[in-house]
Amino acid sequence: MAVSLTLHDLNLAALAPEILLMLGICVFLVIEAVTGRTRPMPADRLALATLVLPLGAVLWQYGHGQQYAFGTMYIADELAYLLKLCGIICTASIIVYSRRYAAEHSIRQSDLYVLALFSLLGQMVMISGGNLLVLYLGLELMSLSLYAAIGLRRDWMKGSEAAMKYFVLGALASGFLLYGMSMVYGATGSLGIADIVNRVYSGMASQQVLAFGVVFLVAGLAFKLGAVPFHMWVPDVYQGAPTAATLLVAAGPKLGAFALLFRLLGEATIELAPIWQQMLVILAVLSLAIGNIVAVAQSNLKRMLAYSTISQVGFVLLGVVGVYAGEGFPPSDQAFGAGMFYMISYVLTTLGTFGMIQLIAREGFEAEEISDFAGLARRSPVLAFIMAVMMFSLAGIPPLIGFYAKLAVLKSVVAAGYTWLAVYAVMMSLIGAFYYIRVVKVMFFDKPADEAPLPVDGQARALMMANGAAVLLLGIMPGSLMALCIAAVRSAWNLG
Repeated sequence: MAVSLTLHDLNLAALAPEILLMLGICVFLVIEAVTGRTRPMPADRLALATLVLPLGAVLWQYGHGQQYAFGTMYIADELAYLLKLCGIICTASIIVYSRRYAAEHSIRQSDLYVLALFSLLGQMVMISGGNLLVLYLGLELMSLSLYAAIGLRRDWMKGSEAAMKYFVLGALASGFLLYGMSMVYGATGSLGIADIVNRVYSGMASQQVLAFGVVFLVAGLAFKLGAVPFHMWVPDVYQGAPTAATLLVAAGPKLGAFALLFRLLGEATIELAPIWQQMLVILAVLSLAIGNIVAVAQSNLKRMLAYSTISQVGFVLLGVVGVYAGEGFPPSDQAFGAGMFYMISYVLTTLGTFGMIQLIAREGFEAEEISDFAGLARRSPVLAFIMAVMMFSLAGIPPLIGFYAKLAVLKSVVAAGYTWLAVYAVMMSLIGAFYYIRVVKVMFFDKPADEAPLPVDGQARALMMANGAAVLLLGIMPGSLMALCIAAVRSAWNLG
């Protein structure tokens, strides 16, 4: 199959953020190799400077509408702009939060930051993928960076074990995805999302082969999101990895995984929504149950947050479930918009929770047990209040962003006719509220082992306060972000 692209088809302006980020990473590596410890500026500032031009490019693109590169292999639309913007902010926050933690826990900062930047590059490629192979390349670039980041503390056996588990199971999940993509190609004769949509809609695709392909796609996506029964890696990796690497795995990649979910299910196979919708219902039900119930029994905070992640992913899948309301109803942009809003709110709250663990941790002290937060309100009332805001948001208590995110998802589920599923989700959320509130109780009512004031890096403290303020303000005034999410989905679907 011959493919010819004109200079206009290449349209490298659509790839400006990715090109600038790649060039910035190359400059970062050259400076690191040439100057070593005598570099002109600290590694964290150099990494943050690397993000400035890609951020400017995304903001510039936002006002120039939808663009394509390499034909339609690469898509730059409002959905891509919004998720890339969130991804860049997320990576910058991770760099600031992890600066002192990495220095005190034998992690080479420049290695951690360059892996974070490569992970962001993979996310951005995945977010804009308009071709199945481009999506897969972005996924692998992101995943390989995460495997290496988890194992950065080579003298720490738990981290090496977590990296190996993630690598082996990640390779299995990638195989599922690649096999599903190959079946979609076999059924439609194309790897381009636009061509796949047209051929499925026109009845030119083999429905049986396509249905089998969708099963493998959903299995691979469920692993990347951490949904039950493909969740086995989440608790072990979250607990075993250094907290800086845990935050790297828990935050930004979820944005890329949602983009992958949207491109594969919300665009390429949207005509098969009646098939994959039923699979997502099962995944959501299991994730909400296992995630919330098992989290209650955890004493390790990182492991508890891992099971919390599984339950939160269940809510994201509920949002996607609401996209199809039966024969004769068009796909709901409100449902995917609610799922996207929920994922952004989850990432924002995750930055705060794992960032807080890093702020409290010290050399030789990981601060990953719930008991390690005992009496935090006496040592640092501001940090205790912010952590309480994060816990209440994850529990879905108003007026925080987590409450509105859950409400928006439940509305879309009820609108699709799944009232029983909404009731079930509320019941599971009540179970989840217990273990979140337990952390707040420990911080405010338990006696601390050490009552000395808690020294915290000034920039990290300021960022943490901004993080907490965002969780509160976006809960009180969520309309703008929700409108951006719905507009992004409508833009991707070319609904105007």
